[in-house]
Order: sequence, then C-alpha cells, then structure tokens
Amino acid sequence: MSVSAQAVPRGRTLMEAILPTTNLSKETAFLRDVVLVVGFSFLTALVAQIAFRIPTTTVPITGQTFGALLTGAALGRKRGALSMLLYMAMGMFWLPVFAPSAKAMGGATAHVVLPWAGSKGFIWDMSSGGYIVGFVLAAYLVGWLAEKGMDRRGSVAFVMALGNIVIYAVGLVWLAAFIASDTIVPGTDKTYYQVISGANVLDKTLRGGLYPFIGGDAIKLVLASMALPSAWALVNRWKK
Repeated sequence: MSVSAQAVPRGRTLMEAILPTTNLSKETAFLRDVVLVVGFSFLTALVAQIAFRIPTTTVPITGQTFGALLTGAALGRKRGALSMLLYMAMGMFWLPVFAPSAKAMGGATAHVVLPWAGSKGFIWDMSSGGYIVGFVLAAYLVGWLAEKGMDRRGSVAFVMALGNIVIYAVGLVWLAAFIASDTIVPGTDKTYYQVISGANVLDKTLRGGLYPFIGGDAIKLVLASMALPSAWALVNRWKK
C-alpha cells in the first residue's frame, strides 16, 4: 500500500515533520530552530565549494543555488530566509564560506570541497553578490510554497524554478551594474565589461550570468523533483 506524500498536514515543513516540536519546551524548540538555521547555513557553505569556473564569466557555477532552494523547502519561509541571511553574514564578516575565487582555485576549472578554498568579502564588492541576496529571497519564496505543501508532489519542480527566477532576477541586475561601470575585476587590470564576452551590456550580462547556468540548474531541478517528494514519502511511512 503506497503512502501519500500529503499525509503530513500542510503548513509543516520537512524538518518540522522530522523534528517536531510536540511536547518540547519553548527553550528546546528555540534551540532546535537555531541548530537548523545554523546547520543549513553551513550546508550551503559546503555545496558552495562544488565550483566550476569558465573563462566567459566572473560568476562561478556552484552548488549554492541548490543549497539555498533546499534550505527554503526544508525549513520554511522564515527559518529558510534567516539561514541564508546568516550565510551571507558569515561570508561578509567571519568565515570564507562563499564560492572559491579564481585565485583560490589556482587557475583550475573545477573544485570539489577539499582543500577548502572558500572566499569572503562584502557582497557589494562582488559581481556575484546579487545572487547571494537572491538566495535570501528565494529561500523565503520556496519556503512559503513548501508550507503550502507544494514541495511534496509534482509541483516541486515549478517551485524550484520560481526560486531560480528570483535568484536570477537579482543576480543579473547586480551583474549588469558591474558590467556597465568601470569597476576593475580583482587581480586584473581590466573592467568587467572587457573581461565578459558579448556585444553590449545586456548581451554580456546574459552570457556572464544566465546562459552558462541553465544546464546545471535544470539538473538541480530534476534532483529536487525526485529528492523532496521521496523524502516526504519516507517521513510519512516512518510516522505511520
């Protein structure tokens, strides 16, 4: 007999189903939330170290997007967005948790977690900073939709696609501002306009911030479409 992925009432996220607050004191429930928020921030930092760099853009292809969307789906809108805000703060003020820089990768095109090569810095100094801001907004949106039960059926791909659109919307506008300015790419004597290929600002923005990522994001959507409903089915079977 199959177990419906809708067995757990809507309004509860995946982590709430796995680690419910039933019979927990307010202090213990708060501690659980802190652990989840911090834990998913570090999870995003970990997948950020799965990075690929291509010569046509200053924005690396990483696992960060998947981490941000998964965080929203698992934690819900408030905790998900808070986790991404913490991730942003860690990279700006404390720890090298952002994607590896070209210098840190030593000219290599791919890097997978170890040795740790994360970067840190203020997002307004980074051409990819808009994507990090987008992670916060996307986690909130995906979390809100997950709370409505849309992460446990066929619509999960649509939910993740919406989250991706939010990330692109902020990231592309941010990148375009760098390309249109005379800002020098760190470690070079060239501007972003000179480094990123294309005919004009719009073309360079799409070539540098959208086209290289479509294939990878499609794979992430497929993985999420399989992973989240399957996780819900396991949780519901376990709760039986």
